[in-house]
Amino acid sequence: MEFREESDSMGAVRVPASSLWGAGTERARQALADSGRSIPLEVIHALGLVKAACSKVNLALCRLDQGRADLIWQAAMEVASGIHDREFVLDLFQTGSGTSANMNANEVIANRANELAGFRRGAKSAVHPNDHVNMGQSSNDVFPTSIHVAACIHASKQLIPSLAKLEKMLEEKADCWDGIVKPGRTHLMDATPVRMGQVFSGYAEQVKLGRERIESSLQGLQFLAIGGTAVGTGLNTRPDFGSLVAKALSESTGMPFFEAENHFEAQGAKDALLQHSGSMKSLSAGFSRIANDIRLMGSGPDCGLGELRLVALQPGSSIMPGKVNPVICEAVIQMCIRVIANDFAISLCDFGGVGSIFELNVAMPLLADSILESSRLLSESARLMSEKLLPGMEVNEAHCREMAGKSRMIATRLASVIGYDRAAEVVRRAGEENISIGQAAAGLVDAERLEGLLDPFAMTHPEEE
Repeated sequence: MEFREESDSMGAVRVPASSLWGAGTERARQALADSGRSIPLEVIHALGLVKAACSKVNLALCRLDQGRADLIWQAAMEVASGIHDREFVLDLFQTGSGTSANMNANEVIANRANELAGFRRGAKSAVHPNDHVNMGQSSNDVFPTSIHVAACIHASKQLIPSLAKLEKMLEEKADCWDGIVKPGRTHLMDATPVRMGQVFSGYAEQVKLGRERIESSLQGLQFLAIGGTAVGTGLNTRPDFGSLVAKALSESTGMPFFEAENHFEAQGAKDALLQHSGSMKSLSAGFSRIANDIRLMGSGPDCGLGELRLVALQPGSSIMPGKVNPVICEAVIQMCIRVIANDFAISLCDFGGVGSIFELNVAMPLLADSILESSRLLSESARLMSEKLLPGMEVNEAHCREMAGKSRMIATRLASVIGYDRAAEVVRRAGEENISIGQAAAGLVDAERLEGLLDPFAMTHPEEE
């Protein structure tokens, strides 16, 4: 491998000749752990957007000349597009401010800008990573800004649309299956009848409310730390720098962004990201409930509940021929577990004395990884349910109707006519003598009226006067 020599404030260092990163990144690469995890690409791309916006604003404020600003903007937008993803080589577990990641971006953008200007990589002849690319900025405001931007973009373009699609499909199932009655269950025990459509309407509403909570949580992420520089005071930048960068980001992303109302809160705490994570944790709890219910209703095929027929996607056993498992349900549940674990990590990242200490949060790389992974996992969970689980899933209508009629809990309707104690006696007798509720209640109510009272479908809505 060929090398070139670059220097930083600590002196000279050898850097791979073909790389766009520079001395600071190479030092970090050699010093940091190798966990196999890196800064999420969504954050890297957001860093490109932030650097491009800063170059435009520094030009408008007459701090950068047109030539340098154009070079930085072009190079930064290349980073934002993903062209230079392989140049971001640092491990996730680095300095808690994300300084290493920010300098990685500064050096890649500076070297690419110099290359565009006709200079060799590492020359710093036209564009300097600190003096020009990082002008008016600190890692302490750039990196949290990039996390907010990345989280907003992913949630808006990936997570929320996938939830809307799942919600629609669940609503369609609810409408299609609204005439199918089945046993209700509470505490895993038989309860009064319910319609399959009602069950799936509940799932659809749960996804809808989860989506709305996530949309609401994005409002806090729209306020950006940019403009606070090192400790929130705005040292080495202009008073309107933050607001102008936020405006430029709004224009480039099509999303509303604003300068934080208080930079000391924006840089010292990460409550808005914790709130966003909390909304995703709530959604994951809902997803796990939906996936588990469907898994149980589809259990069998011979000895389970057998109310749903799930699509067979792959063989379910290396030893039992013909076995098929609820793979999508179990994959979704595992992803939900990870989202909840990520929320705990984010809670600690925002916790006083752990991540949030005085004027700076120092657990931002882990926070960035956790928040973006949760967003990806929930997007993928929704996609799997929409594309692999719900299409082709069928209701065993005859079996559902039979089981609803056999349930002793249909005696609940009798209680309003013959009283709770006598209805309980009917249930006891039916169990002891292994007869139906109708047989056990014979003679207590007129036969024609009894048939109407014990109609399972009639028990799935309030009684009319």
